Amino acid sequence: MKKIIALLLMMSIVISLSGCLMTVQERETISVPSIAEVTGSYQSKVDEIIDLFDTYYVDEYETENLDDYLAAAAVAASGDRWSGYMTADEYAASLEEDNNAYVGIGVTVQLVNDDDEGFTIIDVTPNGAAMEAGVEINDMIVAVEGQNAIELGMDGLKKMIRGEEGTDVTITFLRDGETFDLTITRKQIDIQVLEYELLEDGVGYIKLAQFTKNTASMTIAAIEYLQEEGATSLVFDMRFNPGGFKYELVTLLDYLLPEGPLFRSVDYTGKEEVDKSDENCLEMPMAVLINEDSYSAAEFFAAALQEYKWATIVGTQTTGKANYQETFVLSDGSAVRISTGHYQTPNGVTLEGLGVTPDIVVEVDDETYYDIYYDRAEDDPQLDAAISAVKK
Repeated sequence: MKKIIALLLMMSIVISLSGCLMTVQERETISVPSIAEVTGSYQSKVDEIIDLFDTYYVDEYETENLDDYLAAAAVAASGDRWSGYMTADEYAASLEEDNNAYVGIGVTVQLVNDDDEGFTIIDVTPNGAAMEAGVEINDMIVAVEGQNAIELGMDGLKKMIRGEEGTDVTITFLRDGETFDLTITRKQIDIQVLEYELLEDGVGYIKLAQFTKNTASMTIAAIEYLQEEGATSLVFDMRFNPGGFKYELVTLLDYLLPEGPLFRSVDYTGKEEVDKSDENCLEMPMAVLINEDSYSAAEFFAAALQEYKWATIVGTQTTGKANYQETFVLSDGSAVRISTGHYQTPNGVTLEGLGVTPDIVVEVDDETYYDIYYDRAEDDPQLDAAISAVKK
């Protein structure tokens, strides 16, 4: 299960690219020739392969998406796990989600077992189109507009269900052994990136799903609300957070930390930039929860507070993503995201391949890890340890 969740997070980081790569916010457009116009030995090899398929392949050889496959392969050849290629549709969807919203029905699905008839719904967005239509958690999507969900695959399913606001989509569900159709009107779905609540003994709990647009201002507002409600300490939950915009990270760190460097970046030319904090800061006991699926901005958030000795870091070692990416839009509307620099902690330490080591290491078994990810853990030893840390 950990591998499945890690794969989902990596898909979020590298493929869907919902503003979650600590990317610069400007999107540069460049003119790039089509794959068909590219010359060179590798193109000759591709032509040879196509000729062989045209001549010998037992079925019909489809070349409709060949440009996309070749482009993805060209990026993969870099060996950089953080660079990625997006089709025009995927890039358009990423722009939607950069603003914490998309048009669809408001469900999260997963293929639970390889032999399942469809994709199981593991979350239904409150007040979303699916909830209004009566869709429930554990319902299974088996078809969309008559097309088999398994044959469509995750990407195909997503494309079929999303669309223009106000349009309808007919989905076949399986519940308690019986199938039924629902025609659901697509609507804008706001992506929830922040959860917060006041726990016992004045502990303010804030969970950040990712550092997307307005995350810093929303988090600061949540902190101030929790303080008004009596919070005397804070726990930031960065587990399963894939990262996000540099601006949002730096803005939040500036609010929390005293005067000094917050974050360092070195681009592909060797130019270094240092973001700094002013003297204003928030002084109260803090802890940060991290795990192996905390990436990028989530890691640098924890690292900065750790280096300033401003918070106790609790959980498990992070992965170590310190490259940052720029997105270049190609002539056909597709896009490629390329690592163009490295980030460093306030003290100039790289996290690439190393990650952040918690002050208090708390391992969990696979079942608990799974329950924490889906926000239904009755017992959370990592959170318990963080609460204990801020009470000392």
